[in-house]
Amino acid sequence: MTLPLIDPAARALPKAPDRVTSSLEPPATDQHVTPWLMVVLVVVLFSGGLFGYDQGVISGALHGVRQAFALSPLLVEVVTSWVTLGALFGALVSGELADRMGRKRTVLIAGAMFTLGALVQALAPDTVVLVAGRLIIGVGVGVAAVAAPLYAAELAPSALRGRFVSAYQLAITIGIFLAYLVDGWLSDTDSWRIMLGAAAVPGLLLFAVALAAPQSPRWLMMVGRKTDAASELGRIRPGVNSQHHLDTIERSLREEGHKASWREVFDRQWRQPLLIGVGLAVFQQITGINAIIYYADQIFASAGFVTQASQTTVTTWAIGAVNVLATLIAIAYIDRLGRRKLLLTGLVGMALSLVTVGIAFQFIKTASASASVTSGPTTAGIVTLCALVCFIICFAFSMGPVVWTVINEIFPGHIRGRAVAIATAVNWGSAFLVSQFFLTVIGAIGNSLTFWLFALFCALAWVWIYFRVPETKGQSLEQIQQLWVVKT
Repeated sequence: MTLPLIDPAARALPKAPDRVTSSLEPPATDQHVTPWLMVVLVVVLFSGGLFGYDQGVISGALHGVRQAFALSPLLVEVVTSWVTLGALFGALVSGELADRMGRKRTVLIAGAMFTLGALVQALAPDTVVLVAGRLIIGVGVGVAAVAAPLYAAELAPSALRGRFVSAYQLAITIGIFLAYLVDGWLSDTDSWRIMLGAAAVPGLLLFAVALAAPQSPRWLMMVGRKTDAASELGRIRPGVNSQHHLDTIERSLREEGHKASWREVFDRQWRQPLLIGVGLAVFQQITGINAIIYYADQIFASAGFVTQASQTTVTTWAIGAVNVLATLIAIAYIDRLGRRKLLLTGLVGMALSLVTVGIAFQFIKTASASASVTSGPTTAGIVTLCALVCFIICFAFSMGPVVWTVINEIFPGHIRGRAVAIATAVNWGSAFLVSQFFLTVIGAIGNSLTFWLFALFCALAWVWIYFRVPETKGQSLEQIQQLWVVKT
């Protein structure tokens, strides 16, 4: 059965019955961030920061790894991409872990995996052990990518939920930026082991902070621990009518029924939100972001930035710093402008930027063919740099944070853990394919056609989102669930 189109004239969610409110929906006067919500936010920031660091650090570490282990181009792709393979596995198991052990304990597992993986990479005597370390840390990335946004979505007030979940993406960009800074500081000494092993310290800090963090009251209610849920809710939101919130959660859980099996996650009733979550996860990756993050130095080398120092500098500031600053746009406006406007606007800018990059590489190719030699970047190289900066800006306020926000709010509670895990696993599967074969595709069809292919995917994503993805701004988790009940 095909997914029904959403009427373009009625993309906002229908207002749910008055009795349906958010599981943690506060009164209108209680939208402030309490100290315990700040602890939740710190957990989310550490989780995303470690994710980002392990994404970005490999760009600078590859030069030293290649020299240490004499890697072939294929092994370079393996070392780079297999962290996403581990993340795929981590995402698949994390949904079950989040439902059985709780969101908080699942984050603890992620912190332990981050620490272990970083140490294995730093001490690796050969390529096999290094790849094993990449896989371990990838598992941590996959577990955190499911558990941390899910944790934030369930504890944040609905009016702040977009910002809380988007903070995870902001932390990813900060982690990438810090990784590029570390790469720059250590590039002269080629200390790739320190680059990769440095993640062990924030991994331990994440573990420590998560130990002190509160449990999700909604999860506690799911497993029948109502007294504990009341206690945790009282800590998180002092002064709020806890009984009213718990009654709302209990009613919602009763309507949802028993905990869903994997088969029920794929049931026809939830097919529409599942396809929306999976579609967003795929489009986030096949529009090219991780190819640019992982292979930034090589891309800029092709654009005429010939020295390692110039590549590292331009990667740090043009990709890393811009990524952080532009993500703040999403943090500021996701709960004001809405999800759809940011997604559609960002995709237009991403597509135009990628088309420009492809055109610039045509001029670079022509210059190379005419044997012109330059000591630095050409005009086309500068254009490539500017276009990639525009791409990063547009991605950072749209397909980066907004995708994770929507994925973590569209599913009903009894399938949310497993459904988010599926979408996240698909995201990492897509990331693995892009990062594993990016250099191969460039070798086969060239730089220009590769970036134009990414631009085509941006155009397809725009059309798909326009017709398929509803607006969820300002809606409680239970109100969003009513959309799928109405449509089925």
